[in-house]
Amino acid sequence: MHKKIALFGGVYSNYIALEAVIKDVKNKNVEDIYCLGDLGAFGPHPNKIFPILLKNKIKTIQGNYDNSIGNNLDDCQCGYTDPRDNYFAKLSYDYTYKNTSEKFKAWMKELPSFLKFELGNYKVLLCHGSPRKTNEFLWETTTPTHFLEKLCNDYDADIICATHTGIHWHRELNNDKHFINVGVIGRPENDGNTFVGYTELEINDDKINIQYIPVEYDYKKFAEEMRKEKLPEEFVETIITGWWTTCLEVLPGKERIKGKY
Repeated sequence: MHKKIALFGGVYSNYIALEAVIKDVKNKNVEDIYCLGDLGAFGPHPNKIFPILLKNKIKTIQGNYDNSIGNNLDDCQCGYTDPRDNYFAKLSYDYTYKNTSEKFKAWMKELPSFLKFELGNYKVLLCHGSPRKTNEFLWETTTPTHFLEKLCNDYDADIICATHTGIHWHRELNNDKHFINVGVIGRPENDGNTFVGYTELEINDDKINIQYIPVEYDYKKFAEEMRKEKLPEEFVETIITGWWTTCLEVLPGKERIKGKY
């Protein structure tokens, strides 16, 4: 038995990266593509995302951003506590909300908050932040293994795939269980690189292979469009340099020290 799927999160209105990722995936023997939510934020022209997802039959779940936009809430439920981060989050959310059509707001409202299915002999659960909370941040350096194992047991899953933090990672747990943060494609990972990426999950004769795939895209064109829409220059700088300028307060110390700011 051989099955392979592709997973990504955090589109953040980056339709150029989305198209590049889909093109890369389609060059491989992948059965399904999954998006783990947060379609808007940071970038321009959020309405360009939805036709691409629908045309390519991307199976999509609801992130906190999508829940907020779909339900006409006042903020993104991003989980920030720092005033500066919340200031930029509000600018981003207001722009996305204003520029998302009623049709796609309604579509986001109906997205499932999680998906469960079997891949070979593995029970897979897809969520945005964690199975218990959509906007929960699970970081590689601060999340205990026993907690991840408890999530697998509580939610009857062998493999849990999430996103939300913006930085991919994977941990093998006891009894051949796994937690995977699949990464995001809307902006780089605070490491000075401009590429984005997705995760391949492959089952071959009940052996599991998990691989993060970097993808280059026309980030300069995307940055130019951001400026034309008068989005914050801080957002543009992240796209151009690969270093985060916002959303820094939520980063644990070991993740933050790897960045520029």
